[in-house]
Amino acid sequence: MTTPTLQRLLAQAEQICRQRNVRLTPQRMEVLRLMAAQQGAISAYDLLDLLRVSEPQAKPPTIYRALDFLLEQGFIHKVESTNSYVMCHHLDEPCHTSALFICHRCGQVHERSADLLQQQLETLAQQAGFTLQHSVIEAHGLCHACAQAPDGETSAR
Repeated sequence: MTTPTLQRLLAQAEQICRQRNVRLTPQRMEVLRLMAAQQGAISAYDLLDLLRVSEPQAKPPTIYRALDFLLEQGFIHKVESTNSYVMCHHLDEPCHTSALFICHRCGQVHERSADLLQQQLETLAQQAGFTLQHSVIEAHGLCHACAQAPDGETSAR
């Protein structure tokens, strides 16, 4: 992600938090910045290692509290199948449904809007007498670059 894009995303997150009257602490902002700098999903412990560069005393609860806040605000998504987290690029839509396309070779995650699929899921749930509270749509495969690369080679992120 380019520096202007990263700064625009972080400024947008700050503005949204002010509008919602929630506190984006410096630590939460740093975790969000680290998340935004990633090309793919990242585990909480890998994120903790990155955070310790600027905050050597950071502990696992520190990162999990920040991740919980960022999830609640809709700024990040949890990739359930890999127990990792990825930046959301639709900060102004906290209740949107996304499909996450995860490259099993390079780890890159592409997010796409899945509103039509969400409507279908809600219809199916209703037909089954089920109340849908949360849905995660993930698909695993190869990104375009990895699909074009010779077998065994990882694309440059």
